[in-house]
Amino acid sequence: DPFVAFHLDKALVRKYMSPLLIGELAPDQPSFEPSKNKKLVEDFRELRAAVEKMGLLKPNPTFFILYLCHILMLDVAAWLTIWYFGASTVPFLLSAVLLGTVQAQAGWLQHDFGHLSVFSTSRWNHWVHKFVIGHLKGAPASWWNHLHFQHHAKPNCFRKDPDVNMHPLFFALGKTLSVELGVQKKKFMPYNHQHKYFFIIGPPALVPLYFQWYIFYFVVQRKQWVDLAWMLTFYIRFFLTYLPLLGVKGMLGLILLVRFIESNWFVWVTQMNHIPMHIDYDKNVDWFSTQLQATCNVHQSFFNDWFSGHLNFQIEHHLFPTMPRHNYWKVAPLVKSLCAKHGIEYQCKPLLTAFADIVHSLKDSGELWLDAYLHK
Repeated sequence: DPFVAFHLDKALVRKYMSPLLIGELAPDQPSFEPSKNKKLVEDFRELRAAVEKMGLLKPNPTFFILYLCHILMLDVAAWLTIWYFGASTVPFLLSAVLLGTVQAQAGWLQHDFGHLSVFSTSRWNHWVHKFVIGHLKGAPASWWNHLHFQHHAKPNCFRKDPDVNMHPLFFALGKTLSVELGVQKKKFMPYNHQHKYFFIIGPPALVPLYFQWYIFYFVVQRKQWVDLAWMLTFYIRFFLTYLPLLGVKGMLGLILLVRFIESNWFVWVTQMNHIPMHIDYDKNVDWFSTQLQATCNVHQSFFNDWFSGHLNFQIEHHLFPTMPRHNYWKVAPLVKSLCAKHGIEYQCKPLLTAFADIVHSLKDSGELWLDAYLHK
């Protein structure tokens, strides 16, 4: 199921996988793992076939062209604001907000290309992905692919999903892992206060303090020179367009503020669907159950769709990662129906509630850790 979910040209990928074939199961050998719900697997595969038949995996090029145009227009508007009104406080801050919006929205757009959901061939998606994430954001496509597909394969599975690697160094995540940490008497941070220091080392700091240096380390270590070249075009363009208007200090201050805005936007949106959900070791359950226990949705609205890059439909995105985002709302009722049939909770909540649940879940897991640390 994950193989089918991730790849467009499955015949090509099977050629790459052929050297990994070590044998075939005999006809009398069991071919289904007991940890997986066989009926649910069959029903989901029927749903997948129906989705393909309905054409929901086919992108609408106009949607993505208009989306890219709106990003480029905001980018130009940010420069024009300082060029026309000068570098005083108000135009400087307005330009920073516009550029922060560009970075967030370009982040959602590169996510589409990275998931092969814009073009019908993997090659074209990969090529444009390098342009969007490299030239518009200054980040490497190889880094994103390396981490993000691990996350999708095993979301919220400790030691398999890199997005929960913040446990246990910075945060105690999930009820089971937090108690385990407390029982082991481990304390890297005062986890009972993590819902407070999240506001300091979480949203404000991730992109400007961690990603900013780590992405360069990643591409140099792995010798991803094409990605590095694309990244440098972003910084060269930013340097050439804003240095004459702001000077060195002003330009550095602008990019730091833009990264700060982007970081807050990115962390709240990406974590609202995952941190409040089930986090544990991998239990090797079926694909559908794996995704539903680790993801939740946020109510649909024009603003929520735009603000989150349609990641308010996180459940549908995780089940069908190559589906163009403009079709999530069409498949959502079918997914809900399958959840109802098998008694699986389909969580969907308001945007602000989803944000608040991040803090509430951190507070709860921190208290579970403290209780286990002191009394177990």
